[in-house]
Amino acid sequence: MFDVKKIYEARERIKSVVVDTPLSYAPHLSKHSGCEVYLKKENLQVTGAFKIRGAYNKIAALNDAQRACGVIAASAGNHAQGVALSASMFGIKAIIVMPESTPLTKINGVKNYGADVILHGANYDEAYAHAIKYAKLHSLTFVHPFEDDEVIAGQGTLGLDILDKCADLDAVVIPAGGGGLVSGMACAIKSINPNIEVIAVSAKGAPALKNSFDAKTPIDSLSVRTIADGIAVRDTSPITLGYMLESVDRFIGVDDEEIASAILFLLERQKLVVEGAGAVGVAALLHNKLEHLKGKKVAIVLSGGNMDVTLLSVIIEKGLLKSGRKMKFTVTLVDKPGALMRFTQILQDLNANIVHISYDRTSISLDYGDANVTVHLETKGEEHQNMIYKVLKEENYIRG
Repeated sequence: MFDVKKIYEARERIKSVVVDTPLSYAPHLSKHSGCEVYLKKENLQVTGAFKIRGAYNKIAALNDAQRACGVIAASAGNHAQGVALSASMFGIKAIIVMPESTPLTKINGVKNYGADVILHGANYDEAYAHAIKYAKLHSLTFVHPFEDDEVIAGQGTLGLDILDKCADLDAVVIPAGGGGLVSGMACAIKSINPNIEVIAVSAKGAPALKNSFDAKTPIDSLSVRTIADGIAVRDTSPITLGYMLESVDRFIGVDDEEIASAILFLLERQKLVVEGAGAVGVAALLHNKLEHLKGKKVAIVLSGGNMDVTLLSVIIEKGLLKSGRKMKFTVTLVDKPGALMRFTQILQDLNANIVHISYDRTSISLDYGDANVTVHLETKGEEHQNMIYKVLKEENYIRG
């Protein structure tokens, strides 16, 4: 087991820096799932994620000589911002190595805290390998995002915070990537109440830690691919895996479609912007992966809110299409005056709002004298869309 005394020491170190984020009852999620659900909103934390807890605790624990050398970290974004801000508070140099695919919002967030950014590698693990070499070459102190006891202790303070606010929980659901957050939190929670179930949730596109947990031995992945970039870790840490095997009760995986629907649910129903890594716990609940918790009191950690707005726009667009609130299709018209007007009049009569329309008469697939019209419509659900298709078929705009 991880030494719980380190977590209490960390809480004292970081209490003047971290925000006491809300643990709020979630009525819509509770009704949907049949659980009494509380959301720990670390998306409202300093830098927009829980990572400031571990990063600040680690840098605060360094001696003067280590700080004088400066620090370096590898991160997809949230740990990077935590290290950058913490280093600035101590007035020391910070360099962050980030994967080349890191969203611009996270890169700019790091730079705004005064750190230098090096973009290297296709994923976290490649960035990490480069950072280790760079640290040795330039005598910098490396701040690991999860495989470090001081970092784990800092993350574990989140478990203490939750139980300070709500001690009679039945379960706590925690995102898992490298395992630092869930290791520290599980230790804190089990030290206070061993009967609380600790559930880790990861992205199926980054399966190393879950596979390792299930097999009880470290297993690395060949590659990772998920919209939850904050937990897209390819290789398993034997250290965090060991801690998790001692204190985590269950490990669940969710796919990108489930994560995307959770992001949209939190945005629409809970009025919260939560990144993919932060939404995996809600994804597990929404998609019936926690059925055994029905009727129980559950806390879910929303670990971060640094969402790439470009990805968010794609998730919203796809969500509107899947929920029947938007539809796209192409019809072929005879290219003559009045044909387009008649078509749009039918859509108006069906109370379908056109948000985009394009007219193409040059496609090589068309007969001469025809034109393709592509429309994007706002609709009122599946029933409304079925009625639109029915009428267009009757009017010979859609065949088959």
